[in-house]
Amino acid sequence: MGLVELILLAIGMSMDVFAVSICKGIETKKATTKQVLTCGAWFGCFHFIMPMAGYLLSSYFSFFIDKVAPWVALVLLGFLGVNMIREAFSSEEEETKPGFNFRTMLTLAVATSIDALAVGVTLVAVPVEVWNTTELLNTIFACITIACITFVFACAGVHIGNAFGTRYQSGAEAAGGFILVFIGLKVILEHYGILGFMSNTDVLFGLLIPFVGTILGSALVFVIDRKLGDDIKLIFTGMAGGIMLACAVWTLLYPSIHNGRILTAALGFSLGIIFQYGLDKLVPHKHIYMEAEEGPSSKLKSSHKIMLSEMIHHVPEGMAVGVMFAGYLDASTFVTLPAAAALTIGIALQNVPEGAFVSSPLHESGEVKSTSFLMGVLSGVIEPILGIAVIIIGMKFPSILPFVMALTGGAITFLVIEENIPSMKTEKHSDKGTLSFLAFFCIMMVLTFTTGG
Repeated sequence: MGLVELILLAIGMSMDVFAVSICKGIETKKATTKQVLTCGAWFGCFHFIMPMAGYLLSSYFSFFIDKVAPWVALVLLGFLGVNMIREAFSSEEEETKPGFNFRTMLTLAVATSIDALAVGVTLVAVPVEVWNTTELLNTIFACITIACITFVFACAGVHIGNAFGTRYQSGAEAAGGFILVFIGLKVILEHYGILGFMSNTDVLFGLLIPFVGTILGSALVFVIDRKLGDDIKLIFTGMAGGIMLACAVWTLLYPSIHNGRILTAALGFSLGIIFQYGLDKLVPHKHIYMEAEEGPSSKLKSSHKIMLSEMIHHVPEGMAVGVMFAGYLDASTFVTLPAAAALTIGIALQNVPEGAFVSSPLHESGEVKSTSFLMGVLSGVIEPILGIAVIIIGMKFPSILPFVMALTGGAITFLVIEENIPSMKTEKHSDKGTLSFLAFFCIMMVLTFTTGG
């Protein structure tokens, strides 16, 4: 391994630290030079210690590295990430703590450097050859290089996260928590080779396109200064409902009955309704335009309840995208790429009004545009995550795919009947929502059968 390869390796190893450092900056009101250097020193030192330990004690660490280390990283990062999310959604106004104490930094430093043990073992098999000296000295130089580059990325991450966090406050802290949880999951999934399907660009883009729709819808808050009119709300609501019902019927339920699986589809459909009904009753949320709150009583802020209302919508949508692409990846099924693409496009289109139904009401209630936008985006984060989870399960157990398709179809149908259709009824008895619903139902039906075959 030469110098160029070593630098690229060090940069790659620093990416998780960079993301975590951004999270540290997010939760800090004003990061001091001492805090920035402290963060860099912790991560840098452990990115020297861990690969060096892996190199020196590779024969003794092999079992730990192969079996235990990824789970340690998942538990530590998951715990810290969930705690950040909990604090972000807490209604209590607490003074922000620096979070650079010994226990916190030790936990983060260990969690983000666990995989560096494996790098140390790799250095035994692929020695560093930068200087004309012994293998041990070259390895020490390599570990120092990794530590220095990690230090730089950690310091930069704190600065970037701090600038972001002071502007977007609790929303940014929630994003930071999701990042930590995501890194923990990534470490263990990559270790066991479960994310191999992500090399398929069709699947990768398919998972991201609906999330892009949420981002675009949330971004409408920057271009629409005035309050959304009643007619626009009705058209948007009808559009979302028509598309989703068409997806549930034609893209999910209809194929799930393939080869006479009527009872399987009926059972899945019924359980999907129960599943979505449970979410509706267990998660505190607020329907802003219906002026109604559901779920258990909670001290969550109104803005968080509005965000959770749309997040509940994204749960079955993410599952739907995941099960369609799982079917596409499994050659033994009848799902084609055009069929998966049709559902993806449909969900992306209806995600535009769903994103707007978070950001616009929040801005109308007094939130600044940047925070309203961020909360809208966060409402859709769960969608690609669930899509990945369903693909993993579907590839492991392909026989359950028709059942999962029917389940997501039932969940989506429940949402449309429980929320979209009632929202289209107004005192003015306008038919705009109904006509929009029927028009987009028809458009999605045509799209499904002309592209999905």
